[in-house]
Amino acid sequence: MLYENILKPVFFKMDPEIAHHLVIDGMRIAGKIPGTTAVMNSMYGVKEHSQLALDLLGIHFHNPVGLAAGLDKNGVATAGFSNIGFGFIEVGTVTPKAQPGNESPRLFRLPPDDALINRMGFNNDGAEALLANLKARKQHKIPVAVNIGKNKLTPNELAHEDYRACIKTLYDEADFFVVNISSPNTQGLRDLQHGDELANLLAHVCEEMNIQSKQRHSAKKPIFVKIAPDMTEDELVHTVETIKNSEISGIIATNTTLSREGLSHPNKVETGGMSGKPLTERATEVIRTVYRLTEGKLPIIGSGGIFTAEDAYNKIRAGATLVEIYTALIYKGPGVLRSINKGLLELLKKDGFVNISEAIGADHR
Repeated sequence: MLYENILKPVFFKMDPEIAHHLVIDGMRIAGKIPGTTAVMNSMYGVKEHSQLALDLLGIHFHNPVGLAAGLDKNGVATAGFSNIGFGFIEVGTVTPKAQPGNESPRLFRLPPDDALINRMGFNNDGAEALLANLKARKQHKIPVAVNIGKNKLTPNELAHEDYRACIKTLYDEADFFVVNISSPNTQGLRDLQHGDELANLLAHVCEEMNIQSKQRHSAKKPIFVKIAPDMTEDELVHTVETIKNSEISGIIATNTTLSREGLSHPNKVETGGMSGKPLTERATEVIRTVYRLTEGKLPIIGSGGIFTAEDAYNKIRAGATLVEIYTALIYKGPGVLRSINKGLLELLKKDGFVNISEAIGADHR
């Protein structure tokens, strides 16, 4: 109620990017003031339920609902986000060197459509800055994934060097990694999703992960690949096959879309990636296809248009082990996390499942 009745009307009168920075700065400051995160947890935190808790690739998740990359690009607000009900958070996208991203304006709301369009362009302070921010954490309550990308000026044939550099710098502070090759806002990046370029990139990424784990005499940390929702059926088949043939741990489906189908707001003419409700069905369809192509053997994190428990549950039944939200947090506020988790408990009970893991891929059985 606080968000939807008071804060949201104020934020939605502001430029979207200014409002974004205010939220991140507020969460960062809250994480540093003694007692503030406890208050946030009492207001918005989600109690751990055995029905929603699960272990994946050696990592424990209190609940399956995470924060997608793009909101906390520099990892400055992990303490705040850890206390409002998320089961995990994804920071970044981070690149080896700091870069400003694309010119403003570059973030647009489409309220009637419950959607956002962004063309941020991997604006971030660089891997060393993210490392410092994660090292300074006073809390590490939930898993933190680091989403990695290449700098804008790095040609595709050298992209692997950027991804390896991010892994080297951030290996100790990440619980798992996400290779972002599907943002539509860095020219040529999506070309890395296909053919020999993808195979070469994943070989380098996995080699670096092996090097880092051997140096520490520890198990290799998981690494996921984030794919776009805009691939054709054939492209998706080949991309998934390439990922299957690598040492990649799992897939995030999906990133933002270039499609403008179903949009009504005038901002639909803006270039960039669209997220929100119009992406819901397509993202679920991609999850279902990926699960089928991998025979359920490669974990999937479902992302795209999740606003309700039903949205999340549909993606889990389609094959997702975990899910992520972003746009719903902007439109509905932190209370959406309690709503989704509460609804998931009800849906599990309705279907006779004891734990969320039993619902994964249920539509395929």
